[in-house]
Amino acid sequence: MDGRAERLRDARLHAGFETASAAADAHGWSRNTYSANENGNAPFSYRRAKAYAAAFGVRAEWLYDAAGPARDTPEPGLVRVIGHVGANPEGIVLFATGNDPGELAPIPPGGTELARALKVVGHSMRGVADDGALIYFEDQRTPPSPDMLGHVVVVETDDDQVLVKRLLRGSKNGFFDLESLAGPTLRDAKLRWAAHITAIIPPFQARRIIRNAA
Repeated sequence: MDGRAERLRDARLHAGFETASAAADAHGWSRNTYSANENGNAPFSYRRAKAYAAAFGVRAEWLYDAAGPARDTPEPGLVRVIGHVGANPEGIVLFATGNDPGELAPIPPGGTELARALKVVGHSMRGVADDGALIYFEDQRTPPSPDMLGHVVVVETDDDQVLVKRLLRGSKNGFFDLESLAGPTLRDAKLRWAAHITAIIPPFQARRIIRNAA
């Protein structure tokens, strides 16, 4: 694995988790699976590397095959604008791809280095965030909590979709309805994680604070 397991352990310790079990419990992973990945008994896939990397604040390419630096290094006090939301009626987050260095935005009040920003594109989120606004959340990759119910949050479903939706109880335990601001409600979704929206910056102010990462 060319040190893959060792990099995973280092990333976990740097993220503040003293044990493999603590990290697994915090992120809803199987203890046995995670421990086997970290001790090298079970090599993990690139898809799994992306989940671990997001949870521990490192780059998936570095974690999986030691490509490039361990972490993105925006200027101090700035975080990356990682994608666009509202560009379609389903509220799917469209992540930035390719070689574009992207955009940076200041960490919001009360935020941490785990803060991430999404830029609203279009008018499907009118009434919550207008075209050009910034939506912030803390990228901690933890399961939905009861205090999120009834609120608009950022979620990832088990089929790899990242969405901005209102979180509602599903028809059975462990499943959730995701209410769109424009479009049909997604019923009984299984979620990998959910995050509170920590700040919404209106378009006029967003234009003033966004910087080009180049």
